[in-house]
Formats: sequence, C-alpha cells, structure tokens
Amino acid sequence: MPKIITSITGRGIPVRGNDIDTDRIIPARFLRCVTFDGLGAHAFEDDRAQLKAQGKLHSFDDPRFAGARVLVANANFGCGSSREHAPQAIAKWGVQAIVAVSYSEIFHGNCVAMGLPAVRVSQADSEAMQAAIEADPRVAVTLDLNAMQVTVGAKAHPCQLADGPRKQFLTGQWDALGELVDGLPQVRATAQKLPYLNGF
Repeated sequence: MPKIITSITGRGIPVRGNDIDTDRIIPARFLRCVTFDGLGAHAFEDDRAQLKAQGKLHSFDDPRFAGARVLVANANFGCGSSREHAPQAIAKWGVQAIVAVSYSEIFHGNCVAMGLPAVRVSQADSEAMQAAIEADPRVAVTLDLNAMQVTVGAKAHPCQLADGPRKQFLTGQWDALGELVDGLPQVRATAQKLPYLNGF
C-alpha cells in the first residue's frame, strides 16, 4: 500500500447494522495467528455462517460484492475489544477504506495505524450509500481525503476525519514504524550523543 493516501476508488460493500463489534468482525478463535495473513477469509465468519443457515447471504459472501474496496457501515462500528485483528481481517479481505457513522476509538486508531482510512458520515448518508450500492453493486465509490467527500456514482456525500489522521494519510506519516525505520540514521546519530548509551 502506498504511504501517501489521498483517495480510494473501487466498488463498495455494505455491512448493515449498528454496534458491530470486533468479535463479530473476527471471532476470538482466529486471534492465535502469528501473522495477519489469511485473516481475510474469516472476516465476519460467524455472522456469515448464521445467515447461511437461514438461507441468506452476508455481503462478504455475496458474489456481487466480491473485490469491493470501500466498506460502508453504520454506527459504532468496531466496538468491543481492542483487537487489531479486526481491521486487519477487513483489509486482508481487500477493503482499502471504511465509511461509517461512528467507530470505537481504539478500532479507529488501529485503522489509522495500518493505513486504512476510516471516515465518518451521517446516518442518512450511510444508509443512502448502502442502498445505492445494493441497487447497483458495480457503482464506483470514491473516498477523497482532499475534498473530504465520498462519491457513490454521481452523488457526493460529505465526510469527516480528524485533522491529525487526515494529515497523516495525506503526508504518508500514518506508518509510525516506517517513519522510525526511515529515520534510523538520525536515531543512531542521536544515540551516539546520549551519555548513558556511551558509558560517560
């Protein structure tokens, strides 16, 4: 994923319902992994199984939404435990941006830390976007972090993201570990000047 993120364009995938917690996004039994690879296949695993048992399809099983890049959710998305596996599972499935009414603070922070823009929209706009995507799964969805809007087809919806995370995406500074690695020469130079690291 590029460090500087100004916009994401692709098809959308709706996930309806308020208060979808991290255990529903990725059940606890999948947290024992050493890496996050393969988690995408298990995103919403239990919700998907429950709907299949009822003869219904979860959007993550619906072939109409395969390959979607922008997830559109409702209020308090990612609530519950702070597991970073939740946004990782969504990203490993293929999602590159999330649009929702609101988020758990920790979930949102985990999204920012891994370069997954998660913006807020009104409840009415969230539901309108979900309905438009369900009516035409091929419709283009664009999140523009410069204009701060989400466009679904020809309809633009305003969105919100705090100035700090927005600036991190636009400047490529969301990757804290990458910033540290890139600045390793400066870290070493500073360490050479610290008396407690040089036996003075």
